[in-house]
Order: sequence, then C-alpha cells, then structure tokens
Amino acid sequence: MCVNLNPEVQDAPSQPPVAGHTGPTGDATLNRADEVEDLIDAVKSLIIPYIRSADASAAGRATGGRAPAPSNPASQSSGTVLVDAHEPEALVRKLRFSLPERDGRGRDGLLEIIGGVLRYSVNTWDQGFLDKLYSSTNAVGVVSELLLAVLNTNLHIYSVSPSLTVIEKTTARQLAALFGFNGPRAGGIVCQGGSASNMTSIVVARNTLYPSTKSRGNAGHHFVLFTSKHGHYSVEKAAITCGMGSANVVPIPVDSAGCMDPSALRAAISRAKAEGKAPLYVNATAGTTVLGSYDPLAEISAVCKEHGLWMHVDASWGGAAAFSERQRHKLAGAELADSLTVNPHKMLNVPVTCSFLLTPDTAVLHRANTLPAGYLFHGGVGDGEGEGASEPWDLADLTLQCGRRGDGLKLALAWVYYGADGFGAQIDRAFDTAAYLATLVQVSPDFDLLSSNPPPCLQVCFYYAPGGELPDDKEENTRRTKEMVARLVPKGFMVDYAPGEKGSFFRVVVNCQTLKGTVDGLVKALSDVGREVLEE
Repeated sequence: MCVNLNPEVQDAPSQPPVAGHTGPTGDATLNRADEVEDLIDAVKSLIIPYIRSADASAAGRATGGRAPAPSNPASQSSGTVLVDAHEPEALVRKLRFSLPERDGRGRDGLLEIIGGVLRYSVNTWDQGFLDKLYSSTNAVGVVSELLLAVLNTNLHIYSVSPSLTVIEKTTARQLAALFGFNGPRAGGIVCQGGSASNMTSIVVARNTLYPSTKSRGNAGHHFVLFTSKHGHYSVEKAAITCGMGSANVVPIPVDSAGCMDPSALRAAISRAKAEGKAPLYVNATAGTTVLGSYDPLAEISAVCKEHGLWMHVDASWGGAAAFSERQRHKLAGAELADSLTVNPHKMLNVPVTCSFLLTPDTAVLHRANTLPAGYLFHGGVGDGEGEGASEPWDLADLTLQCGRRGDGLKLALAWVYYGADGFGAQIDRAFDTAAYLATLVQVSPDFDLLSSNPPPCLQVCFYYAPGGELPDDKEENTRRTKEMVARLVPKGFMVDYAPGEKGSFFRVVVNCQTLKGTVDGLVKALSDVGREVLEE
C-alpha cells in the first residue's frame, strides 16, 4: 500500500490519466502533450518556490545563522532551506515511502512524492552548500535536463541520435582544444562520471600499449599503475575492475603543496621494472580532491616518455580552469598527455553527470574499444585510422558502455548560453572567493590555515585552533571538527572534513555561485559553534 508522505493530509482522489482516449473508430488517440504540459505546470509550482527559497536565504547565510532565516517551503518542520536533516531510520519513518502493489496513484500521488523528495533533500541551490566538488546547476542546466528527458534517446549509434552525436563530437573537439589537443582527430567521448572516464583511460592505455590484452586479458603481464598519494580513489577501483588489483596501484609521495614528486615517480617505475613488473600508466591530477593541488604535468610527462608509460591527467575537478586566462597556467603540460578527464558538472555547474574523456587522437579510443556487433553497427563506420578513413560516428564503438544519455548536450547548451568568456569570468570569481575565504581564515585568531593563500583551487582547508592554539591531540582535533560540522547544519551550512596529520580538518568548497557574504557568514558560524563545542 502506498502511504501519504504527510500524515496530516488525507489521500485525495487522483485525476485520471490524460494520455489518450478511444476515438470514434475504436482506435486509441493520443493526448500525451496535454499530460506533459499538465505535469510540468504542476511540478513547476513546486520546484520554483524551492529554488526561490534558496535565493531568499542568501542574506541569512551572511549573518552566519545569527538572524532568522526563511524556512524550507517544502517542510513543515524546523529544517532550514538547506536541509531538513534526519538520521536514516527517522527519515524512513517520516517519508513512509512505498510503491503501490496494484493500482497507481496518478497525478496526486506523483506530486505528493515529489513534494516529499524536495522536503527531505539537500537544497544544493542554497548558498550554505559548501560540502562537495559540485553544487547546484542553473537555469540552462534545468532546461538541458528537460530536453534530454523529452528526447529520451540513446547515444550508442548515430542513426537514433544524429543531432546529439554531432553536438557531442563538436563539443568534445572544442573542449579538447582548450587543453592543447589540436590534431585533426583530437576530441573525446562522454562517460558516466569521472571514475568511469578514468577507468576507460586505463583500458585504452592497456589495449594500446599491449594490443594482445584486448583479446587475451592481462595474462603474462604484471601491470602496475602510478598515481599521486593524493589522487582520487577511482584509480584503485579501476585497477580492481580491470583485474590488475588495488595492490598494484603505487601511491607516489607529494611535496609540501600536495603535488606529485616526479623524482619519486621515476624511482618507483624503476623499482617496478627491476621486480619484473610491467609499468603501464601514470595518473597525474589537476585539482586533487582534498587540497586542490595541480601536479607538475610537464615533468611527469618527461618521466612517462622516458619509460614508455601512458600519461593520463585526472582534471575532473580542476580542469575547468582551462576556460580562465588567469588560471589556465596551472594546466601547463596537459597538452603532453595521452588522455585527460574533465567533469563540467563540477566547477561549471553543469547538471550531474557530465564527464569527458579527451585525447589528442580519438582513433585510440576506437581501436581500443571497438568490437563487431552486427545487430547494432550496420556499416558506414570506418576504423578512424589512416588517410581517407571515415570518421566513427557510432559513439558506442568508442566507449566501454553501450547505452547512455546525451550528457554532452548539458555542457554544449551551457557553453552556448554563457560563452567561453562567461565560463572564464565565473571561474575567476570563484577563485577570488576562495582566496577571500583563505584570507578570512588566515587572519582569524581561531583558525589554522592549511591551504596556501590563494589556494590552488576552490577548496580551503584549515583547523579550528581557538586562540591560535591547535591541540597536539589528533583525536581531540578530529572530535572538534566533526562536532562543529554537525552543528553548522542547523545554521544553514554544510562543509566537509578530511583526515590530516594533526587530525581531521575542515575542507570548504566554494563554487561559481558562492557570494563573498556567504563565506563571511560561514566564518561567523564556525566561530559560534566552536565556542559551543569548547564550553561543553
């Protein structure tokens, strides 16, 4: 039985579906457009107030929660606009969500569920959401998702997705050029996320450098992968998936700024060779997950070329800096890579998920991933190699997956709407805001800044050190950090924390929509909750 999300509201009779009716000849006629229009109008009446409430709460965030802020319009509890937070077991009871065993609940039941989802979800449009390497989308993002839902097509073959295929290939080619991939076959593909893009790059590296593995697997090769100690865990996950094993991912030490040490990389590769292993792949990072560090790409490339390894750049987070004239120098050497991941759904506020795997030569993607499938590929797609070869247009022949959405459209429409210069201006503002927050932390007597000032990317990392004193007790620092993070939520802020040498520290992630008043308020709120924790 399906139960109302709000026990105070009685079930109302559902309106009958309006998708169609029987015509005079007995055949069904369709009125699906009317049904879509009706539901879009109804859902619009829920989501617009949801977004508007986040806009209205911005002034309250600047006070650090010291002034009353608007409540969540979808909530009848004391939850903030940011989130009406509950532990999992409590949320199960409050949602009382179940699926109908027989008859559907129609329009009213649908809208009731949507209202519950809005009521108990984190409102990433709220200025206080400073927790992850993404934030809300924007108006053009909502439109792009709506368009993809209406089209509801698959980007596996050109014949069923002609316009989306052209748009994805064009967008990938132009995006690749920002990183210095300018050859005639430069471009890329869209994957389900950064982890999928990184894993695909490992498969492409293996199948390119060791072609027999495409049919024979890893047999006879003890492959080793290398990544920064601060690199993303997706490399280890990919090693597990590819049958290489997480133990064969070698973490390379970093310097004081969190950047990979090229000399340590060279030594690790030499050791692996001496042990009879097959060094395969180096993952350099442009914008690490915690500190936001950019590895020295040109120096890493030199090591890779010296030993014949594939160089991949995981620029999932920091790659969008390529749009900024002021920041793109951090990506110097990216043009030397064999492949590169960048996620517009992170810094550019494109809807999740949108991840590109780029390369100077898309022929390697085709050669590494193509397989005959006569039931799907019906000819007219060349091998993409050699003079006069036809260009592959069936994108499933370049990817690991077959069925997927046209997520490249989300970046394409945003790029059309804002322009490359518009993206650059947004990124510059975000880096300025991150530097502003770092300065606030640096001059405060109660915090110890870990990040450089300005920070390398949009994260600002620091400890709570009341009176300038940071306890030697790592567990106490961790306890304070975790307790303060929890106490920020009722004040309308969500931030993250990460383990460090002196215990867990704060990691605050600003985004292209973060206002300077918001970070002013965050520092006030942190000071308030810090005193509360100390007084207990």
